[in-house]
Amino acid sequence: MEICLKANDMGALAEAVPKILEAIDYPVVLINGSMGAGKTTLVSAICKHLGVDPNELSSPTFSLVNEYEDAQSQTIYHFDCYRLKDEEEAYQAGLEEYFFSGSRCWIEWPDKIRNLLPSEWSELSISLGPDSERIIQIRNQHV
Repeated sequence: MEICLKANDMGALAEAVPKILEAIDYPVVLINGSMGAGKTTLVSAICKHLGVDPNELSSPTFSLVNEYEDAQSQTIYHFDCYRLKDEEEAYQAGLEEYFFSGSRCWIEWPDKIRNLLPSEWSELSISLGPDSERIIQIRNQHV
């Protein structure tokens, strides 16, 4: 599935979130995109849609993982693996336990931890189009 959003159109992003959630088959979601592509913005929009208090949302760049609770009191984890040196650091931090918890896990920069991921995951890839629009491609993987 592919969704195209105009640059900085938060209304269109909010409208796209239900379609994105419907297309995702697994609780572990890998989010790929270049620096500034909108990975954190996308996760924030999804969390808001799920009922997370917008005042609690922030980038986990320095904390590695943020934990939220949605409107149904379900736990959501948002990871930013950009600053990890290697998979061993992620393993020592216990990230693998989150991924197998059954809770929603949104993971930015997942290539740094590929060997720690479960065999089933969904992936959102964000790329920039010619007019600065965001193109979100969604796929589900069972290895």
